[in-house]
Amino acid sequence: MKEQPNLNYIKELAGEDVEFENKFIAIIKDEFPEEVDIYLNHIVAQEPRAASEIVHKLKHKFSILSMEDAYRFAVIYEEHLRTGNTDLDLDFRRILNTITSYLKTI
Repeated sequence: MKEQPNLNYIKELAGEDVEFENKFIAIIKDEFPEEVDIYLNHIVAQEPRAASEIVHKLKHKFSILSMEDAYRFAVIYEEHLRTGNTDLDLDFRRILNTITSYLKTI
C-alpha cells in the first residue's frame, strides 16, 4: 500500500488550538503548489542542483504530512540532484501528485 499524507502531526502540534491548525494547513496549501512549480521549472530547465534546493524545502512538508517514507526518499533524491542525477524524478513526481491531490481534499 502506498503511503498517504495525513494531518496527524499537525493535529498533535496544534493540540486544541484549531485556529493554529487551520493557519498551518493554509500555509502548506499555499506554499506547496508554488514549490512544486519551482521544482518542475528547474527540472525542465535541466537545473538539477537548483531543483535539489527546492526538494530540500519540500521534504519537510512530507514529514509534516506524516509521510516518513517520502521524506527518506526525498533525502536520497536531494543528494542525487546535487550530483546532477535526475533519474528519480518520476518517483518524486508521484509523491508530489499524491500530496497535491490530498491537499485539495482538506
